Amino acid sequence: MSRLRARCPDCRTLTAVAIGPEYQCHSCGREFAAGLVRVPRAWGDGGEAMVEAAWLELPYPETGVVEASSLAEQTLMVAAELPDRPLVLGGCCCAHMGAIERLASGEEPLAVVWIDAHGDLNTPAGSPSGNAWGMPLRLLLDDGAIEPANVALVGARNLDPAEVEFIATSGLHTGDGAVERALGGTGAVYVALDGDSVEPDELAVFMPEPNGFRLAELEELLRSIAVSSTVAGAGLSGLVGDPANVPKLTRLCAALHL
Repeated sequence: MSRLRARCPDCRTLTAVAIGPEYQCHSCGREFAAGLVRVPRAWGDGGEAMVEAAWLELPYPETGVVEASSLAEQTLMVAAELPDRPLVLGGCCCAHMGAIERLASGEEPLAVVWIDAHGDLNTPAGSPSGNAWGMPLRLLLDDGAIEPANVALVGARNLDPAEVEFIATSGLHTGDGAVERALGGTGAVYVALDGDSVEPDELAVFMPEPNGFRLAELEELLRSIAVSSTVAGAGLSGLVGDPANVPKLTRLCAALHL
């Protein structure tokens, strides 16, 4: 059992107490299924709009805000301050790294479903842009934090040539049945959701890409993941700070049973 003060999104008091994966506000009695970790940083050029998105008012108790001077420090801080069942709100996709490293350190293998229009599989040496937000999934794989066989990349449709080559040789799952294959033999799943995985008119995002999911399609996918595995945590990234995103993101989190 862990006990953790967190700010209730309803009454705004610091009285929410974490008991296992559940949260209950001792002031107003509201119960929640996850604790919100804000990571307001974008590791690349011109990502200020993503930083603003980390302050969206999602209806979850705020358990912490992680602001660091380097990506390595951010990853360590997120891992160290992670609540029992986290909902990470970035910022860029690098916000997921600390949560995944922490959750993957348990006894049961962790599956990761990375839902993104982009692969996030570049390396510092080969990245066309040099922006770290195009690298977090590759960094996690190269560091051994997660195994390619336990990872599904879903919704990717704008890939660099080096990313296509890596996917072909790494064992990472894509295409039909990718999620089911990644979940096999694992004990829980972390879902990393970049808003650009959906059609541009569905969410306000930093880097819109056509031919994505409709919101209802993504909601159904998330619901199927929650039915098939234990959701250890999830993260939202690649957004902009448009309040119209809030009810839509809340729907998606609810589909994950958060």
